Amino acid sequence: MARRKLGFWGRFAVSLVKPATALMNKPDWRGFEHLQRPGGVIVVVNHMSDADPFVIARYVYESGRWPQFLAKESLFRLPVAGKILEWCRQVPVRRGTIEAARALDDAVEALRNNGTVVIYPEGTITRDPDLWPMKGKTGAARLALLTGAPVIPVAMWGAEEIYDRRKPSKKLRLRPRTPVWVWAGPPVDLDQWLGEEASAAVLNDMTDAMMLRIRDILAEIRGVENPPPLWTPERKEAGE
Repeated sequence: MARRKLGFWGRFAVSLVKPATALMNKPDWRGFEHLQRPGGVIVVVNHMSDADPFVIARYVYESGRWPQFLAKESLFRLPVAGKILEWCRQVPVRRGTIEAARALDDAVEALRNNGTVVIYPEGTITRDPDLWPMKGKTGAARLALLTGAPVIPVAMWGAEEIYDRRKPSKKLRLRPRTPVWVWAGPPVDLDQWLGEEASAAVLNDMTDAMMLRIRDILAEIRGVENPPPLWTPERKEAGE
């Protein structure tokens, strides 16, 4: 596993995020050993809250790696914050444009340099009423086919107690030591698809395999024996 090279802005980000999450979270972190391996890795994680990127960022950092998120390009246009994202080696995604493929080029380069690319396959916060994972988009699968990098499934739970979009009157609850679970599993078994053409069927099957593994880890965290199928948006919602 490559050593982290933080630079000034990386150390700056750590100085903000680490103390804040240490104060706000009481973590149950498991599975660091799956990230502590040679070479680049793709981390796929469920998305429940606007607070959870900070949680997963610290989790990856504490594993000894530097997280590089695939993030909406609009975030990089924010004053000050956008530049910090760039200087911290995050990867912009230009959704709905012909330049969207450039994000994968940047991610491929990061993985070839032993990086840790963090992807929310759902692309947005889950719309499942009970916060189970949705069917995912295919970017992580494309990246796995391009690079052969291992895909590490990570499930988290508890960040919704810090910030929950579903509760307009009580979205933000800043309570110290809020329990937060982040568990990683062994790499998703994608061997049957390696070397295949990146057809829609192959990419969708690979993505489902990733999301189902995340769902199963989340079920372990939540103590649920029979988790539901991956949530699929209604056709109207899917086109939004």
